[in-house]
This record gives sequence, C-alpha cells and structure tokens, in this order.
Amino acid sequence: MRFSNSNLQRDEILSRFFPHAVLVASPEQIGLSGGSCVIATGQQRLVLRQQHAATTPAPFLRQYRALKRLPNSLAPRPQWLGQGWMAVDYLAGEVKTTLPDTHPLADLLYHLHQQPRFGWRITLLPLLERYWQACDPARRTPRWLAWLKRLKREGEPGVIRLAPLHMDVHAGNLVHTVSGLRLIDWEYAGDGDVALELASVWTRDEAERQRLISAYARMANIGFEQLARQVQRWRPWVLMLMAGWYECRWQQTGEQQFIMLADETWCQLETKG
Repeated sequence: MRFSNSNLQRDEILSRFFPHAVLVASPEQIGLSGGSCVIATGQQRLVLRQQHAATTPAPFLRQYRALKRLPNSLAPRPQWLGQGWMAVDYLAGEVKTTLPDTHPLADLLYHLHQQPRFGWRITLLPLLERYWQACDPARRTPRWLAWLKRLKREGEPGVIRLAPLHMDVHAGNLVHTVSGLRLIDWEYAGDGDVALELASVWTRDEAERQRLISAYARMANIGFEQLARQVQRWRPWVLMLMAGWYECRWQQTGEQQFIMLADETWCQLETKG
C-alpha cells in the first residue's frame, strides 16, 4: 500500500506523541480530510487533524484557543497541539446530510453568540485578495476583479452585534449528539457580526435562510427586517469568499468538483449583482 505524505506525517506524529494510541478510523473510512483520523488512547477517543495552511486564514493556535474557551455544549475540547496537528475530543453522534430544523439551529447559533469574544476580528477583504492571488491565473476573470474592486470600494458592512462566530456552519460540521447539537471544524472562527454568520450558513435555499433569520431575530431580540437587510448586505462577501475558496482548492487539487462549485457560486453572485 502506498502512503501519502499526509499519512506518513500522521504516522510520525502518532509514533512520537501518541505511542500507545490505536487507529480507530482513517480518513477514507469516515470522510475526514487530509491526514486526519480518529484514535483511541484507553477509553478516550480523539480526532487528530492536520492544518491546511493554504486555505485556512488562521493558524491552529487560534483554533486551539477558541476551543479552549468554548463550553462542551458547543464544541469538542482540544487536548493537544503541535507540529501542525491538533487533537480534539471525538464527539459521538450522527452527522446528517441536511441542516437540522430551524429552531434548534438558531438556538445553537444564539448560544454561541452569547459566549465571550475570542479576541480577534474576522476581516474578509484580505482573505478575498489572498484567494485572488493564490488561484490559477487563467481563472482571474474580469468579473472576479470587478467584484473584488466593488467590495473593496464599498467596504465591509457595519456590525449589528459583535460576537464569536463559527463561519463554516453546514450539515457536515454539525454533530447530533445525545446531548444536542455540537459544532466541529472551527478553523474559520473569530469575532464578527452575527448577521455575517447567518449569511454564511449553508442553507438549501433562500426560504430556509429567511426562516433561520426569523427564528434567530426572535431569540436575539433584533428586528427581523433589520437583521434580514444586514444578512443581505453580507451575502456578496460570503459568495465571493466561497468562490475564491473553491478556486484555490481546484488549483491545489485539480479536482473537477471544485471548479464546478466555483462556477455555480459565480452564477449566484451574478444573480445577486
């Protein structure tokens, strides 16, 4: 069997820092990315993850600090950090293919946004410019540049309410445990506008997003129309972020799915434009 560089690095980490650990599940078995895996040390199970610096805006140290501050009712506990890898508690539960019902999801997000701030702000423009520079030069179209210039000229929307954000809420990052919903994969976390979080949730359609906004507005005591308008202001920024990420992933991997997703996102952006 031929091992990838990630697998070789992972095995070195396991040998050096977790010599008594047993490999429970590999990426291929459970859909984890890169060299990530589930290991067992006695009765404890951990997810061992490798940082992907090319698409992650902040180092693992920030993610580790964020997870240290968050309660168990929101996220897994971090247990180890080093050598570009991090081990966090494994959350037993089900990861579904669709988002949960609107009210449990809104409740989870509101619970997160009530926590103390992380201490670093999410700024999207530097990340958008980074994706522009890192993508395939042949994909740097005039429309992409026009959108980048437009958003730079307009500036990021103001803030309705500053709070700690997850910024990658989709069905695959939600674990349905016996104690309730939990969020995993916190590499994009930081402080930002709660409306930016709602604009970033991967809903099936706009109707589902509006239901989420409505439920959240009631919980947070924010006017629905005010919140919906602010989410709408953030949507072009989020779509640009997604398109740029897909473009970079295609450049890195050559996998056709990423270029297809990028093209779909550009179409959504043009529709909103």
